[in-house]
Amino acid sequence: MNSFSAYGRLIRENRNFRRLWGAQIVSELGDWFYAIAIYSLILELTGRAELVAAAVVLQVLPQTLLAATTGVINDRMSRKQVMIAADLARVVVVLGMLLVRSQEMVWLVYPLLFLETVGWAFFEPARSAVIPNIARREQVMTANTLSSVTWSFNLAVGATLGGLVAAHFGRDTVFVLNAASFLVSAWFLMGMSFAEPHLAQSAPLRARDWFDFSPVLEGLRYIRSDRFLGSTMLVKCGLGLLGSNLVLLPVLGERVFPVGGAVMGMSLLMGSRGIGALLGPFVAAPWAGIQETRLRKGIFFGFLAAAAGYMLLSQAPNLAVACALIILSHAGGSTIWVFSTTLLQMYAEDRFRGRVFAAELALNMLAISASSSLAGRLVDAGVSPRTAVLVTGCLLLLPAAAWLMTLRWRRPPGQPLQTPVDAGDTTPPR
Repeated sequence: MNSFSAYGRLIRENRNFRRLWGAQIVSELGDWFYAIAIYSLILELTGRAELVAAAVVLQVLPQTLLAATTGVINDRMSRKQVMIAADLARVVVVLGMLLVRSQEMVWLVYPLLFLETVGWAFFEPARSAVIPNIARREQVMTANTLSSVTWSFNLAVGATLGGLVAAHFGRDTVFVLNAASFLVSAWFLMGMSFAEPHLAQSAPLRARDWFDFSPVLEGLRYIRSDRFLGSTMLVKCGLGLLGSNLVLLPVLGERVFPVGGAVMGMSLLMGSRGIGALLGPFVAAPWAGIQETRLRKGIFFGFLAAAAGYMLLSQAPNLAVACALIILSHAGGSTIWVFSTTLLQMYAEDRFRGRVFAAELALNMLAISASSSLAGRLVDAGVSPRTAVLVTGCLLLLPAAAWLMTLRWRRPPGQPLQTPVDAGDTTPPR
């Protein structure tokens, strides 16, 4: 069971998780400040939803293209060092956005977004993979829920404040703050100390290994050997159909529900997404605990909530109703994210965990790229934003139906769930 005391105990007693959590807070707040600034900049200078979609694609597609490499590296190198290197590289990339001053310079946004996402493609699988190494088995669900709630809070606060900061202090301030957030994140990570068992089971990484795909094939064979692992890895691919919101919510804020200017409309709708994402796992996690059956059922109900929210959003009469429906939908989406992550950590062996999470993230980002690109094209072709929102809701019924079919499966006797090999904190409190 997750409770306020469990969250507090995890943060208070587990120094490694506390520092990982601190890194997440500062970097994600900066990211959401940054996203609002980027989307509003593109719409202001070009007026084209399709170019916003292109920005979204470049923020997610590299994770699909690099999945094989990032997964292998995270299974062959120190995941802590991978995260720190990714943070430091992104400081330089984000500061490059200061050069975008006119419509003629908008092109520079896209290679910079691509490079920043390359950093995230290395960072995020490492972060997911280390949680079972720094938290005991009974704490893994609490850690995942707190991470998701934090992401959601950062979205709600960052998206809302990002609009205010951009409006009152300018976009340059937003870019500098985001770059600074990566420096602080790297500082938090440097203070972590924990065992990384996968390093003892793999040979040192050599230059030629970057072009050796045998570890990738080994990972694919491992995933295919367990249908529970394989089907769970596809869950976030289905959830990626909800990725069209990254295009549709800014467009709705600008054209359907403008409040005090386009940037504030966007901020309120994106902030509602964050509130929903915060509430979902916070409410659902105590019910599910670490019970595999409930986690699997919760994913199905999450898809239903996500689909219903967007289908009803297409008919929302005003901004308040629109925000409430966005909260409902993304509560379902974040529940799906947390429950599927927890199941993968329970199913996957540590030595394969980097490749599993990299592959899962790649499929999720591929679906987000496709759905956001389609949404941008539909809007620019004259399809109303409300109709595009309705299409999103209907599409989410497809993964819901597919997952419903897997609920009939039963694990064979004697096939235990994974237990983290490095349970809990490994350093004395300071």
